[in-house]
Amino acid sequence: MGTLKTVTLTLAVAAALGAAVGAVVLQAGLYDVGATKQHFQSVYALLEHAMHRSVRLRARGVEAPAMDDPARIARGAACYQQKCVQCHGGPGVAQGEIGRSMQPLPGPLVDARRRWEPRELYWITRHGIKMSGMPAWEHRLSDAELWAVVAFVDTLPTLTPERYAAMTGGRWAVTSDDGQPGAAPGACGPAADAPLRVADAARGQRALTQYACNACHTIPGVTGSQVQVGPPLAGMGRRTRIAGVLDHTPEGMVRWLRETRAVKPGTAMPQMGVTEQDARDIAAYLQTLR
Repeated sequence: MGTLKTVTLTLAVAAALGAAVGAVVLQAGLYDVGATKQHFQSVYALLEHAMHRSVRLRARGVEAPAMDDPARIARGAACYQQKCVQCHGGPGVAQGEIGRSMQPLPGPLVDARRRWEPRELYWITRHGIKMSGMPAWEHRLSDAELWAVVAFVDTLPTLTPERYAAMTGGRWAVTSDDGQPGAAPGACGPAADAPLRVADAARGQRALTQYACNACHTIPGVTGSQVQVGPPLAGMGRRTRIAGVLDHTPEGMVRWLRETRAVKPGTAMPQMGVTEQDARDIAAYLQTLR
């Protein structure tokens, strides 16, 4: 019994000392946050391991469609070129300048299927990864397009630079049953005529971060810096007017989010390209801020 008490006390003292040292390092500014200073390899490995375990736990129930569907791969090629190549590159194509400069580095995805199951790649693409620069594409790509990107990434190890260039450059398209080439995929993103769901306040809370609303506004329930660019949104659900020009109703908020410049020409509030569904969800969340 005495030995157990000694071990427990030793661990408690060690934890307290570790916390004290950490507090001193943080408070004194000794930790270098500059992107020119790399993480220690042990820190990088620990964070990557935690990320892998987290993704696998949360993606375990996801059902993946067929990855060899030519139409799905074609769509994924177009979306990858528009949304992914600037950070991840491709066979024979380097990442863009921003991608090469990010820390941690968003590496090539040519070997992704060796490390991830399709369901896990889907989860990552949909939800993103915190503190990594990997965005959540849930609000910018349809679910079908998310799976299309995964299907295309699944084919990357088989592509030569020439084949990759042909697929992502619009010269590769779905082949129809009679052997004739089909139309090249168009722009990626939620369709304007997509069916609308009932407004979801929880989804709207997430959408506020995906449209960078917390870059200018402090918003209850949404993590961010204490910015002073736009007005705080605390108590938004009690307000009767929006920007002094619209009645504060769910419909008015949707219009403000989607037609900002038309509603109030010259406003400093930018128009963020919010979809109809996302605007409805955001309006539902803002109504809860009493």
